[in-house]
Amino acid sequence: MTVTLPPPSSQFQERRTLLYQPGLKRNRFNRICNAIAATFALIAILPLFLVLFYVLIQGGRLISPRLFTELPPAPGLSGGGIGNAILGTILVTVIATAISVPVGVGGGVYLAEYSSRGWFAQFVRFGNDVLAGVPSIISGVFIYGLIVATRFFFDQSYSAMAGGIALAVLMLPTVIKTTDEGLKLVPQELRWGAYGVGASRFVTITRITLPAALTPIATGVVLAIARAAGETAPLIFTALFSPFWPEGVFNPIATMSVLIYNFAIMPYEAQNELAWAASFVLVILILAANLLARWISHLTKA
Repeated sequence: MTVTLPPPSSQFQERRTLLYQPGLKRNRFNRICNAIAATFALIAILPLFLVLFYVLIQGGRLISPRLFTELPPAPGLSGGGIGNAILGTILVTVIATAISVPVGVGGGVYLAEYSSRGWFAQFVRFGNDVLAGVPSIISGVFIYGLIVATRFFFDQSYSAMAGGIALAVLMLPTVIKTTDEGLKLVPQELRWGAYGVGASRFVTITRITLPAALTPIATGVVLAIARAAGETAPLIFTALFSPFWPEGVFNPIATMSVLIYNFAIMPYEAQNELAWAASFVLVILILAANLLARWISHLTKA
Protein backbone atom coordinates (compact mmCIF):
# COMPACT_ATOMS: atom_id res chain seq x y z
CA MET A 1 0.00 0.00 0.00
CA THR A 2 1.46 3.32 -1.06
CA VAL A 3 0.91 6.34 1.21
CA THR A 4 0.96 9.71 -0.50
CA LEU A 5 2.37 12.37 1.75
CA PRO A 6 1.08 15.94 1.44
CA PRO A 7 3.45 18.38 -0.23
CA PRO A 8 5.52 20.66 1.99
CA SER A 9 3.93 23.83 3.27
CA SER A 10 6.21 25.88 1.04
CA GLN A 11 4.53 24.34 -2.03
CA PHE A 12 1.11 25.35 -0.67
CA GLN A 13 2.34 28.91 -0.30
CA GLU A 14 3.66 28.88 -3.83
CA ARG A 15 0.37 27.63 -5.20
CA ARG A 16 -1.85 30.17 -3.40
CA THR A 17 -0.65 33.19 -1.53
CA LEU A 18 -3.09 34.36 1.20
CA LEU A 19 -3.03 38.09 0.59
CA TYR A 20 -5.79 40.67 0.80
CA GLN A 21 -6.71 41.69 -2.71
CA PRO A 22 -8.73 44.94 -2.63
CA GLY A 23 -9.62 44.67 -6.27
CA LEU A 24 -11.76 41.58 -5.84
CA LYS A 25 -15.52 42.06 -6.13
CA ARG A 26 -16.29 40.56 -2.71
CA ASN A 27 -13.74 42.82 -1.01
CA ARG A 28 -15.18 45.93 -2.66
CA PHE A 29 -18.67 44.88 -1.62
CA ASN A 30 -17.42 44.28 1.93
CA ARG A 31 -15.98 47.81 2.14
CA ILE A 32 -19.26 49.28 0.91
CA CYS A 33 -21.24 47.36 3.55
CA ASN A 34 -18.81 48.46 6.28
CA ALA A 35 -19.19 52.08 5.22
CA ILE A 36 -23.00 51.82 5.24
CA ALA A 37 -22.98 50.21 8.70
CA ALA A 38 -20.61 52.87 10.06
CA THR A 39 -22.84 55.63 8.63
CA PHE A 40 -25.94 54.20 10.28
CA ALA A 41 -24.08 53.82 13.59
CA LEU A 42 -23.01 57.47 13.39
CA ILE A 43 -26.57 58.57 12.64
CA ALA A 44 -27.83 56.56 15.63
CA ILE A 45 -25.34 58.08 18.08
CA LEU A 46 -25.35 61.62 16.64
CA PRO A 47 -28.58 62.77 18.40
CA LEU A 48 -27.07 61.90 21.78
CA PHE A 49 -24.03 64.09 21.23
CA LEU A 50 -26.15 66.89 19.79
CA VAL A 51 -28.48 66.86 22.81
CA LEU A 52 -25.57 66.79 25.26
CA PHE A 53 -23.76 69.58 23.41
CA TYR A 54 -26.83 71.80 23.15
CA VAL A 55 -27.84 71.31 26.79
CA LEU A 56 -24.24 71.95 27.84
CA ILE A 57 -24.14 75.23 25.92
CA GLN A 58 -27.56 76.43 27.07
CA GLY A 59 -27.54 75.23 30.67
CA GLY A 60 -23.90 74.75 31.58
CA ARG A 61 -23.19 78.48 31.54
CA LEU A 62 -25.80 79.02 34.25
CA ILE A 63 -24.25 76.66 36.80
CA SER A 64 -23.42 78.46 40.03
CA PRO A 65 -23.64 77.77 43.80
CA ARG A 66 -26.88 79.73 44.10
CA LEU A 67 -28.51 77.44 41.55
CA PHE A 68 -28.32 74.58 44.06
CA THR A 69 -29.13 76.55 47.22
CA GLU A 70 -31.97 78.96 46.36
CA LEU A 71 -35.64 78.72 45.47
CA PRO A 72 -37.01 79.58 42.02
CA PRO A 73 -38.01 83.24 41.62
CA ALA A 74 -41.56 84.43 41.06
CA PRO A 75 -42.68 84.47 37.41
CA GLY A 76 -41.07 87.38 35.61
CA LEU A 77 -38.29 87.92 38.15
CA SER A 78 -34.65 86.93 37.63
CA GLY A 79 -32.19 85.14 39.89
CA GLY A 80 -32.94 82.24 42.18
CA GLY A 81 -32.16 78.57 41.74
CA ILE A 82 -33.60 75.07 41.65
CA GLY A 83 -32.59 73.81 45.09
CA ASN A 84 -36.09 72.67 46.00
CA ALA A 85 -36.44 70.74 42.72
CA ILE A 86 -33.14 68.95 43.27
CA LEU A 87 -34.14 67.91 46.79
CA GLY A 88 -37.59 66.91 45.56
CA THR A 89 -36.16 64.73 42.79
CA ILE A 90 -33.86 63.00 45.26
CA LEU A 91 -36.70 62.46 47.75
CA VAL A 92 -39.16 61.07 45.20
CA THR A 93 -36.49 58.79 43.72
CA VAL A 94 -35.53 57.48 47.15
CA ILE A 95 -39.19 56.67 47.88
CA ALA A 96 -39.53 54.88 44.54
CA THR A 97 -36.32 52.92 45.15
CA ALA A 98 -37.38 51.91 48.67
CA ILE A 99 -40.63 50.50 47.27
CA SER A 100 -39.50 48.94 44.00
CA VAL A 101 -36.22 47.29 45.04
CA PRO A 102 -37.59 44.94 47.75
CA VAL A 103 -40.65 44.06 45.66
CA GLY A 104 -38.70 43.72 42.42
CA VAL A 105 -35.88 41.65 43.91
CA GLY A 106 -38.40 39.45 45.71
CA GLY A 107 -40.34 38.92 42.49
CA GLY A 108 -37.18 38.07 40.60
CA VAL A 109 -36.12 35.60 43.29
CA TYR A 110 -39.51 33.89 43.11
CA LEU A 111 -39.35 33.59 39.33
CA ALA A 112 -35.78 32.27 39.26
CA GLU A 113 -35.67 30.09 42.37
CA TYR A 114 -39.17 28.94 43.28
CA SER A 115 -41.30 28.77 40.15
CA SER A 116 -39.00 29.11 37.17
CA ARG A 117 -41.04 26.97 34.73
CA GLY A 118 -44.57 27.00 36.12
CA TRP A 119 -47.50 28.57 34.31
CA PHE A 120 -47.79 31.27 36.94
CA ALA A 121 -44.14 32.25 36.45
CA GLN A 122 -44.67 32.47 32.69
CA PHE A 123 -47.73 34.63 33.28
CA VAL A 124 -45.75 36.94 35.59
CA ARG A 125 -42.92 37.26 33.07
CA PHE A 126 -45.40 38.10 30.33
CA GLY A 127 -47.11 40.69 32.52
CA ASN A 128 -43.75 42.15 33.47
CA ASP A 129 -42.77 42.54 29.82
CA VAL A 130 -46.10 44.22 29.07
CA LEU A 131 -45.70 46.57 32.04
CA ALA A 132 -42.22 47.54 30.83
CA GLY A 133 -43.75 48.78 27.57
CA VAL A 134 -46.65 50.72 29.10
CA PRO A 135 -46.29 54.51 28.63
CA SER A 136 -45.23 56.32 31.78
CA ILE A 137 -48.27 58.58 31.72
CA ILE A 138 -50.48 55.54 32.26
CA SER A 139 -48.66 54.90 35.53
CA GLY A 140 -49.34 58.48 36.58
CA VAL A 141 -53.03 58.27 35.72
CA PHE A 142 -53.31 54.94 37.58
CA ILE A 143 -51.76 56.30 40.78
CA TYR A 144 -53.79 59.49 40.41
CA GLY A 145 -57.03 57.52 40.42
CA LEU A 146 -55.88 55.14 43.14
CA ILE A 147 -54.22 57.53 45.61
CA VAL A 148 -54.49 61.21 44.62
CA ALA A 149 -58.18 61.38 43.73
CA THR A 150 -59.18 59.30 46.75
CA ARG A 151 -56.92 61.30 49.15
CA PHE A 152 -55.53 58.02 50.41
CA PHE A 153 -52.75 59.49 52.59
CA PHE A 154 -54.13 61.54 55.48
CA ASP A 155 -56.72 63.27 53.29
CA GLN A 156 -53.91 64.68 51.10
CA SER A 157 -54.16 64.67 47.33
CA TYR A 158 -50.90 65.44 45.52
CA SER A 159 -47.82 64.33 47.42
CA ALA A 160 -44.24 63.17 47.13
CA MET A 161 -45.37 59.72 48.31
CA ALA A 162 -47.81 59.41 45.40
CA GLY A 163 -45.07 60.46 43.01
CA GLY A 164 -42.69 57.90 44.47
CA ILE A 165 -45.26 55.14 44.09
CA ALA A 166 -45.86 56.11 40.45
CA LEU A 167 -42.13 55.95 39.74
CA ALA A 168 -41.88 52.64 41.61
CA VAL A 169 -44.41 51.15 39.17
CA LEU A 170 -42.09 52.17 36.33
CA MET A 171 -39.01 50.77 38.05
CA LEU A 172 -40.50 47.37 38.91
CA PRO A 173 -40.19 45.70 35.46
CA THR A 174 -36.49 46.54 35.18
CA VAL A 175 -35.66 45.34 38.69
CA ILE A 176 -37.65 42.11 38.32
CA LYS A 177 -36.15 41.33 34.91
CA THR A 178 -32.54 41.93 35.91
CA THR A 179 -32.95 39.98 39.15
CA ASP A 180 -34.48 37.04 37.30
CA GLU A 181 -31.80 37.02 34.62
CA GLY A 182 -29.00 37.62 37.12
CA LEU A 183 -30.00 34.64 39.24
CA LYS A 184 -30.13 32.45 36.14
CA LEU A 185 -26.44 33.22 35.57
CA VAL A 186 -25.46 31.72 38.94
CA PRO A 187 -24.02 28.21 38.36
CA GLN A 188 -26.31 25.43 39.50
CA GLU A 189 -23.33 23.71 41.17
CA LEU A 190 -23.29 26.42 43.85
CA ARG A 191 -26.85 25.56 44.81
CA TRP A 192 -26.12 21.83 44.79
CA GLY A 193 -23.09 22.37 47.00
CA ALA A 194 -25.17 24.33 49.52
CA TYR A 195 -27.90 21.69 49.53
CA GLY A 196 -25.23 19.02 49.95
CA VAL A 197 -24.02 20.49 53.25
CA GLY A 198 -27.57 20.71 54.59
CA ALA A 199 -28.49 24.32 53.81
CA SER A 200 -32.14 25.10 53.28
CA ARG A 201 -33.42 26.83 50.17
CA PHE A 202 -33.83 30.13 52.02
CA VAL A 203 -30.28 30.01 53.34
CA THR A 204 -28.97 29.04 49.91
CA ILE A 205 -30.73 31.99 48.29
CA THR A 206 -29.72 34.58 50.90
CA ARG A 207 -26.14 33.36 51.42
CA ILE A 208 -25.15 31.93 48.03
CA THR A 209 -27.25 32.91 45.00
CA LEU A 210 -28.14 36.51 45.85
CA PRO A 211 -24.53 37.52 46.71
CA ALA A 212 -23.35 35.80 43.53
CA ALA A 213 -25.88 37.75 41.44
CA LEU A 214 -25.40 41.05 43.27
CA THR A 215 -23.64 42.77 40.36
CA PRO A 216 -26.36 42.30 37.70
CA ILE A 217 -29.06 43.09 40.26
CA ALA A 218 -27.29 46.32 41.23
CA THR A 219 -26.92 47.21 37.56
CA GLY A 220 -30.65 46.80 37.02
CA VAL A 221 -31.47 48.91 40.07
CA VAL A 222 -29.22 51.75 38.90
CA LEU A 223 -30.73 51.67 35.41
CA ALA A 224 -34.24 51.72 36.89
CA ILE A 225 -33.32 54.72 39.06
CA ALA A 226 -31.89 56.53 36.03
CA ARG A 227 -35.14 56.00 34.14
CA ALA A 228 -37.37 57.06 37.02
CA ALA A 229 -35.38 60.23 37.80
CA GLY A 230 -36.12 61.68 34.37
CA GLU A 231 -39.85 60.96 34.17
CA THR A 232 -42.25 63.90 33.97
CA ALA A 233 -45.76 62.72 33.14
CA PRO A 234 -46.29 60.52 36.24
CA LEU A 235 -45.14 63.32 38.54
CA ILE A 236 -47.49 65.89 36.99
CA PHE A 237 -50.42 63.68 38.00
CA THR A 238 -49.10 62.72 41.43
CA ALA A 239 -46.48 65.04 42.97
CA LEU A 240 -47.62 68.15 41.07
CA PHE A 241 -45.22 71.02 41.89
CA SER A 242 -44.32 73.39 44.70
CA PRO A 243 -42.28 76.61 44.59
CA PHE A 244 -41.17 76.04 48.18
CA TRP A 245 -38.77 73.71 49.95
CA PRO A 246 -40.07 70.17 50.57
CA GLU A 247 -42.51 70.08 53.49
CA GLY A 248 -42.75 66.32 53.92
CA VAL A 249 -43.62 63.31 51.84
CA PHE A 250 -47.38 63.86 52.06
CA ASN A 251 -47.41 67.29 50.41
CA PRO A 252 -46.87 68.49 46.84
CA ILE A 253 -43.21 68.67 45.96
CA ALA A 254 -41.03 70.16 43.23
CA THR A 255 -39.01 67.93 40.90
CA MET A 256 -36.57 68.87 38.19
CA SER A 257 -38.49 67.25 35.35
CA VAL A 258 -41.73 69.06 36.20
CA LEU A 259 -39.83 72.30 36.80
CA ILE A 260 -38.36 72.01 33.30
CA TYR A 261 -41.84 71.47 31.87
CA ASN A 262 -43.38 74.39 33.76
CA PHE A 263 -40.58 76.90 33.21
CA ALA A 264 -39.91 76.04 29.57
CA ILE A 265 -43.42 77.11 28.49
CA MET A 266 -43.36 80.37 30.45
CA PRO A 267 -42.92 83.60 28.44
CA TYR A 268 -40.14 84.80 30.76
CA GLU A 269 -36.46 84.58 29.95
CA ALA A 270 -35.39 84.03 33.58
CA GLN A 271 -37.61 80.96 33.92
CA ASN A 272 -36.47 79.63 30.54
CA GLU A 273 -32.86 79.88 31.67
CA LEU A 274 -33.63 77.98 34.88
CA ALA A 275 -35.29 75.30 32.76
CA TRP A 276 -32.08 74.93 30.74
CA ALA A 277 -30.00 74.82 33.92
CA ALA A 278 -32.26 72.13 35.39
CA SER A 279 -32.02 70.20 32.12
CA PHE A 280 -28.24 70.28 32.35
CA VAL A 281 -28.23 69.04 35.96
CA LEU A 282 -30.76 66.29 35.20
CA VAL A 283 -28.87 65.10 32.12
CA ILE A 284 -25.62 64.96 34.08
CA LEU A 285 -27.27 62.96 36.87
CA ILE A 286 -28.82 60.45 34.45
CA LEU A 287 -25.56 60.17 32.50
CA ALA A 288 -23.66 59.53 35.73
CA ALA A 289 -26.18 56.85 36.74
CA ASN A 290 -25.81 55.09 33.39
CA LEU A 291 -22.02 55.22 33.59
CA LEU A 292 -22.24 53.77 37.10
CA ALA A 293 -24.43 50.96 35.79
CA ARG A 294 -21.91 50.15 33.06
CA TRP A 295 -19.07 50.16 35.58
CA ILE A 296 -21.00 47.77 37.83
CA SER A 297 -21.75 45.49 34.88
CA HIS A 298 -18.04 45.32 34.03
CA LEU A 299 -17.34 43.98 37.54
CA THR A 300 -19.01 40.71 36.51
CA LYS A 301 -16.70 40.33 33.51
CA ALA A 302 -13.67 41.16 35.64
